[in-house]
Amino acid sequence: MAISTLNRRRWRNFRKNGRAFWSLVIFAVLFTISLFAEFVANDKPLVVSYRGELHFPMTRFYAERDFGGDLPTAARYKDIELQCLIATGGLESCFDDPGAMIAAADSGAVDDPGFVKGWMLWPLIPYHYSTIVDIPGAAPSAPNGHNWLGTDDTKRDVLARVIYGVRLSIIYALVVTVATSVIGIAVGAASGYFGGWVDLILQRIIEIWSATPTLYVIIILFAVLGRSLSLLIFLAILFGWMGLVGVVRAEFLRARNFEYVRAARALGVSDIAIMARHMLPNAMVATLTMLPFIVTGQIGALAALDFMGFGLPSSAPSLGELAQQAKDNLQAPWLGFTAFFTFAIMLTLLVFIFEGVRDAFDPRKTFR
Repeated sequence: MAISTLNRRRWRNFRKNGRAFWSLVIFAVLFTISLFAEFVANDKPLVVSYRGELHFPMTRFYAERDFGGDLPTAARYKDIELQCLIATGGLESCFDDPGAMIAAADSGAVDDPGFVKGWMLWPLIPYHYSTIVDIPGAAPSAPNGHNWLGTDDTKRDVLARVIYGVRLSIIYALVVTVATSVIGIAVGAASGYFGGWVDLILQRIIEIWSATPTLYVIIILFAVLGRSLSLLIFLAILFGWMGLVGVVRAEFLRARNFEYVRAARALGVSDIAIMARHMLPNAMVATLTMLPFIVTGQIGALAALDFMGFGLPSSAPSLGELAQQAKDNLQAPWLGFTAFFTFAIMLTLLVFIFEGVRDAFDPRKTFR
């Protein structure tokens, strides 16, 4: 589909805003990495070669006996015995001295006619966000060569939890922002365009709904229904759609008596077409001005709920839970630094990007 001249001009203005453009590039790289977090941080290998055949544990379930073991349970690729079975092609001598057998397999010194050397290709970070790292010492442990950002108070790798947590926070914020923006723009447009009793009734509904204690409702429903991401998204949309109503309503109140709107109405154009085609583009600049605050506010709200213990389940890779661990473990400053810089970098990039989008949609601004 061809890009219109207006959209080309908007993209050109956005490109000329260097801060916004490079923030978009950096954010896109980081978000892409987090989207494929399972291939970056996982306690399952990407590829396993066993007896000359390739296996892909990321996409298929494999039992231990599929690699020469005895149990029908899920293969635990971190176990030294299973690593030996894969390396030696399932030789039974792995159960006697697996470390020596792995060394012999690597050097090619295995004297057994059934020996077929195997291998495993691991992700860059060989830990899932829920993996308990088996290292000596008390938790949380300081950063080292294996855990680049250390571990938390239950010995889970912090870097793996940050990667999964960034994906969770951004997807949550984007889903809630899109849904609340659609509802808020529709309600604000109807209220400002029609006015009269429609405006009066909608404004009274908003006043009553905005007075509802959102935090108490979330706490009560989580206690009754249990904590889950889908329920939290539903509640965030249910109480967050009012953020754009006032801005859109003011723009439609201002534009509904413009000459081109009155001319379109006189020509018989439907109300929906007038609002969507003629009035909404003029309200987009004011709407985009509010989007950075909505997105960052949703990320902050999710982190605050998790920090207080009223958000996602404790097993979820939450950045707010990481901040709460930093508060409880002041002797582990790497937790606090990680949480602070993660939030600072992510929110700063988002604000710069949306500032560039807002300026690109503003016809009064040009970049030389």
